[in-house]
Amino acid sequence: MKTFQLTAEPRTDLGKKAAKLLRKENKIPVVLNGGEIIDLPYNGTLKAGEKIVEIGNNKGLITTDLVVSQDAVRKLVYTPEIFAIELTVNGEKRMAVLKDIQFHPVKDTILHMDLLEVNDKKPVTILVPVKLEGHAEGVKAGGKLNLSMKKIKVKAIYTEIPERVVINVDHLGLGKTLQIGDLHFDGLELMNAKNAVVCAVALTRAARGAQANAQ
Repeated sequence: MKTFQLTAEPRTDLGKKAAKLLRKENKIPVVLNGGEIIDLPYNGTLKAGEKIVEIGNNKGLITTDLVVSQDAVRKLVYTPEIFAIELTVNGEKRMAVLKDIQFHPVKDTILHMDLLEVNDKKPVTILVPVKLEGHAEGVKAGGKLNLSMKKIKVKAIYTEIPERVVINVDHLGLGKTLQIGDLHFDGLELMNAKNAVVCAVALTRAARGAQANAQ
């Protein structure tokens, strides 16, 4: 994956009213998840914006509330590409990926973002764009190649996740489908259902006519 540089500020004034004021200033509330797991009760010192979320079994997770500007994340969000995010907060760099995003239902502006902190030891699940290559046999026979899944869900160490998964369709015949269970990529675990259709060569009217004439 490419790396996207993003600088954020700690957010200490929480709540709906504070979030509304931020959005009026063209800023976005952000939560950085996936931080350090700690034993409870915790006697350490939390940094600005950090809070503890209980996850059970006397364990807690340190998450961080942040603020970024709309302009700072425009090229991160409004693109089909995926990125590893080098996040800078108070001079400290942390790696993350985009986990979730909420848009205004009418204006299409960003209301909230969730980031997931990543490292080179723990796998992460992320949607990766699909790129088809080759010339399907079924297309040569008059069919139409349809891409049903523009992105597939993969699980891997973030440094092993590609910018896109490339699928060769040369041998995909007329009326045939390519499913998740048919695919394999070194270092990647595919998380979609095995019978989920990624792409297919559909029968066109011309192809049906050719088949009928051949019989």
